This record gives sequence, C-alpha cells and structure tokens, in this order.
Amino acid sequence: MAVTAKMVKELRDMTGAGMMDCKKALVEADGDIDQAVQILREKGLSKAAKKAGRIAAMGLVKTSVSEDGKTAAIVEVNSETDFVAKNDEFIGFVQGLADLALEAESNDMDAFKAMAFNGSTVGEALTALIAKIGENMSVRRIDKASGEVLSTYIHGGGNIGVIVAANGADNDANKEALKNVAMQVAAMNPQYVSRDEISEDELANIGKITLESALNDPFSLPKPILNGLLEKVADVWDKADLDILAEKKADKSFNFNYLPNFLSDEAKTRLAGLAIAAKMEISENKIFKGLVDGRVKKQLKEICLMDQTYVRAEDGKQTVGEYLKSVDKDLCLTKVVRFEVGEGIEKKEEDFAAEVAAQMEAAAK
Repeated sequence: MAVTAKMVKELRDMTGAGMMDCKKALVEADGDIDQAVQILREKGLSKAAKKAGRIAAMGLVKTSVSEDGKTAAIVEVNSETDFVAKNDEFIGFVQGLADLALEAESNDMDAFKAMAFNGSTVGEALTALIAKIGENMSVRRIDKASGEVLSTYIHGGGNIGVIVAANGADNDANKEALKNVAMQVAAMNPQYVSRDEISEDELANIGKITLESALNDPFSLPKPILNGLLEKVADVWDKADLDILAEKKADKSFNFNYLPNFLSDEAKTRLAGLAIAAKMEISENKIFKGLVDGRVKKQLKEICLMDQTYVRAEDGKQTVGEYLKSVDKDLCLTKVVRFEVGEGIEKKEEDFAAEVAAQMEAAAK
C-alpha cells in the first residue's frame, strides 16, 4: 500500500513521533496504522532503554487535591534538563500523574507504574514520552496526605512541592495558616514535624555527633576547658606555634578568639587531638555539658517544624507551633510532605567545552 502524507500526519498526531520515523513505520507496516503504532512503540522502547543510563536530576513536582478537599497527592517526575521540565506536554504528563496518585493504594512505584493511564499504563506512557522528547525521564516518587483541612504549595515553578494536612475546622483561616506553614516547610526544609517523631536512638546520635564536633573544634569550647588544653601543647606543638602562643598571651590587648588565625593547621589539629584524648574528662565538665545541650536544642529547633521560628513572626520569636495555636488551638497537623526535585540524586558535572569538542571530533570522523 502506498504511504500518503495524510497517513503520516495521522500517525504523527497519534504518537507524537518524528515525521520520518512515522513514514518508515508505515512503510514497514505496509500502510497499516495500528501495526505502525506498534512498531513505533517497540522502537520507542529501544530508544528509551538507550537513554535509561543518563542521569535525570531535573524535572517537576506537582500536587493534586481531591474533590472533597480532604486528600492531596504529590508526585516527582525527573528529566535530564530544565528545558524539558518547562515543556507543556511534560507539565501536563506530571499533572496527570499527580491526579492519578490520588487513587494509588500505596507509594509503591512498581504498582503505580502499572496503573491505567491515558489508554495504557503509567510506565508505557513514560516510555512513549521518553521516545518522543528524546530525554531520559523517571517517575521517582509519589505520596499522599489526608486531613479534615489541608493545603498544598508549589515553589519555584515546580521545583519544590509541599502538602500540609491537619485535623481541625475546615475554614478559610485554618487553610491560610496551613498555606503559610507549607511555605515555611518549602523554605526551611524541616526533617521532622515535632520532637516526638525523633527516636531515642536518633536523639542520642545527635548528641554524640554534637559532642564529637565540639571536641574537634577546641577553640569553640568554654574558655576554662580551652585554657586547660593550651597548657598541654608544649609536647605536641612545634616551636613556631608555641612562640605565637607565648606572644599572644603576653599581649594583654589581644583577643584570644583570633588566636586560630595565627596558628598552623597542624597545631589546630593536634589541639583537637588533645581534646579528643581527654573526652571522658571533658564530657563530665558541667560547663561542657551545658554547651552540648544548648547546641542540641538549637539543632532540634532547626530540624523540627513546630519548634522552628515562624518566618513571618512579628516578634521574630514565635514558633510555628505557637503560630498555629494562635490561629486555632484545636488545629493539629496530621502529615507534612515535602518533595524537592532531584534531592539525593548525584548530579553529573557537565563540561560543556569538552562535550562540544567531542561532538566536533565525532562529526569529523
């Protein structure tokens, strides 16, 4: 059967594949449109497989809210470039997946990719889009949150997405409060909603890391402890550093906070070694315990949403927890979800000049 321009256009409209690819498929299928579609899908699978090894760390996050406003879903789909993430078809694809995620029974990606979507499955639709656009892509993760009232927030055109769900009155004031908290989550990226979510083991590990960090930075230790360590450096520092120490001690106007600026790196490393060697003794020091406890509390204030300072607090001190209580004392968060595009993905460092040179070299062969 002769392949006509009309047939090529019809196949192209159906699949989004290139004009020449459509023509070749129709020729191979002897003009059978359905068979040509199958041929393009098979070739698309081949193309997608070749692209699968390429790092997809850009992309888009989208959210969707159920009709009753009680459940929200969020999805992250990755692409290789930011350019594709701004493509209207890609944007529509991601939004469609966010809508579908409302129906997902779990966050299992294999199960989600097997769900029906636009006449095929999520996985098949992804493969077809990879073949059409020409970049590797991946549906990375989905999640849902439910509550009596909730709010979603998308930041940076889709770089960060947040869901904040709560139990409480479903009114405009509470919705606005949750929107404000969602913006806080997007900006401050808390690891926990409250301290209650932190296990005893995790809390102990935070304390251990804080203690070790303090010992490895001896010049941040309380002055009595630091002075005690400096009394022991005669056997571990070289003459140049000992002379500097003696000179600065003799200068009554010198601010000892600046002493590290005059010492060698070796001297600072050896001083830290003395602090670590005296770990048991220093750990029992009440002043040091207070320092460690203070630093742990500061960390918890940074990583726990309810303890964070509310970014729009008029007094600069009000916490997120206090802010929510000021809006509605019965408002209680049930779940917070935050997706940031590409977080945790090791991004490839691109050398543009080398890439162009490689392409020119390949073209010359």
